[in-house]
Amino acid sequence: MLVLEFKAYGKSKQFSAVDEALRTVQFIRNKALRFWMDGLGKSQYDLNKYCAVLAKEFPFCNELNSMARQASAERAWSAIARFYDNCKKQIPGKKGFPQFQKDNRSVEYKSTGWKLAEGRKSITFTDKKGIGTLKLKGTRDLHFYQMGGLGRDSRAAVF
Repeated sequence: MLVLEFKAYGKSKQFSAVDEALRTVQFIRNKALRFWMDGLGKSQYDLNKYCAVLAKEFPFCNELNSMARQASAERAWSAIARFYDNCKKQIPGKKGFPQFQKDNRSVEYKSTGWKLAEGRKSITFTDKKGIGTLKLKGTRDLHFYQMGGLGRDSRAAVF
């Protein structure tokens, strides 16, 4: 995977929308973890289905892109899977029981929920959180990469 980091510039209203998206992702991950702890989620598929339930139950969860919601549930499942793997390997000491997140720092938008501008100088987030268009500044030239390569298999993360 190719990771490119850029500084994002926007208005304070946009960055408070980013903060709201970060809190929503943290909420979904913690609810998915609690769902598993209560014995209701036995697989990654169960946690992904639970994201749809959360979107119907909580309006602020529905504002976030569906793939970003599922990515947060996948992160919860990866913590659970790592715990199970450590138990199977009989690693001495703590096994890394999944913990609730207190300080989330990223939202992962997979193939939908974002669009890179034609000039490749800005990125637009299309979910209902209200982030909008952020200007990008970085040391890498995005014109070097083809737009097809920055599409379907690409991911945008907001920190």
